[in-house]
Amino acid sequence: MGGVSIPSPADSAFLRVCRGEARTAGSPADRVPVWFMRQAGRSLPEYRALRGDGTILDAIAKPDVAAEITLQPVRRYGVDAAILYSDIVVPIAAVGFGVDVAPGTGPVTEHPFSSSADLARIRPLEPELDTPYVLETVRILVGELDVPLIGFAGAPFTVASYLVEGRPSRTYARTKALMHGEPELWHELMTRLTDLAIASLRSQVEAGAAAVQLFDSWVGDLSAADYRRFVQPHTARVFAEVGDLDVPRIHFGVHTGELLADLAGTSPDVMGVDWRVPLDIAGERIGPALAVQGNLDPALCLAPWTVVEPEVRRVLAEGARHPGGHVFNLGHGVLPETDPAILERIVEVVHAEPSPGSAGGDAS
Repeated sequence: MGGVSIPSPADSAFLRVCRGEARTAGSPADRVPVWFMRQAGRSLPEYRALRGDGTILDAIAKPDVAAEITLQPVRRYGVDAAILYSDIVVPIAAVGFGVDVAPGTGPVTEHPFSSSADLARIRPLEPELDTPYVLETVRILVGELDVPLIGFAGAPFTVASYLVEGRPSRTYARTKALMHGEPELWHELMTRLTDLAIASLRSQVEAGAAAVQLFDSWVGDLSAADYRRFVQPHTARVFAEVGDLDVPRIHFGVHTGELLADLAGTSPDVMGVDWRVPLDIAGERIGPALAVQGNLDPALCLAPWTVVEPEVRRVLAEGARHPGGHVFNLGHGVLPETDPAILERIVEVVHAEPSPGSAGGDAS
């Protein structure tokens, strides 16, 4: 594939940094790895040409289409990892809860979760029966890619928030009211969504995914006390129950600066950081054992290159100060209006920067 220079996914810079493995001068890991959240999608003209009509769930259900969309940014940008083209609501939609993804809005459900009776709408996920198209997409990609494939799932809290609110929310008022007003029901809901996430992630890895990311996009709206009481045990169980698969586990949420230590307590291998907290400060909060991932503000990619380049170098410098290693990424997903040429230039700059501790790099 054009632009891709990594000869083997197993020896990739991305996986080695995620695993905390020592870098060897001259090896493929002798650079900072880079990929972008939402790199497969709306900003690419080739995506818009292929996607056609219908919802994202329609495209995901077509393995040949989903695989091609996953491959497009790898070809164009030369990134160090592919992220599966899918959505965090795929498992809950597949078990028949009644969720769709409305264009321009996000996940919506006509009948939100509101009582114990709604638990019956969340049955266990059987991936080979419920989401065979996802597994087929993964298998196609494993045969096509020469970079690692990242599988993913929605974290229990974020998926729960969509089910309870019925759509994206700015306040999560219904979600918080359920957490505090009916804690037993809340924990049962979270238990079932945790089971879905585990089954989905395990199936993707067993089909060939080389790493996984758990997106808890909206958990940053909680206080640390509420996170520890209502969310952390469930998220920790997700990571624990995929731990035997021996693939790197990445965690990410938005606006989580005050929760980073608690998120790190769920035992991922890599902590994704949004753009609000400098990576070196984030590293102090999570400790030296975990790698950091991030964290260029996606909005900056809409600015001229003369603005973007020094910001990329600033993120690289902050990441270089974290002893656990750094995977370059954005602080959230690629915005639809982003010029792909800017992302191409970002990859070039990141790849030209030696990894800390490598020959020619800053070993201090």
